[in-house]
Amino acid sequence: QVKLVESGGGLVQPGGSLRLSCVVAGTAATFYDMAWYQQVPGKQRELVATIGASYTTTYADSVKGRFTISRDNSVSAIYLQMNSLQPEDTAVYFCNRNRASGPLWSWGQGAQVTVSS
Repeated sequence: QVKLVESGGGLVQPGGSLRLSCVVAGTAATFYDMAWYQQVPGKQRELVATIGASYTTTYADSVKGRFTISRDNSVSAIYLQMNSLQPEDTAVYFCNRNRASGPLWSWGQGAQVTVSS
């Protein structure tokens, strides 16, 4: 069974940075297209960024130029570098497979990101 463990969230001031990490346990993430999603209370999870098995990346317009997704297949991990954070980035962030590429795994606990002065 695949287990996703996100970490790295926290409270940051507007303009600040955070780096989220996601460890994929129970399978080798190497072969999968992966993604980060964000969820705010009362709304569905939205796709933020994707990274393919071939390292191709895509971003939602709202984060383009500020967020960078990466992966380290040697440790089965996915990362999200978040720069120039704004209050509207406040959300719980989850990693999972890219839903356009196949069925999702069970969700992890997510990483809470709060951007506030």
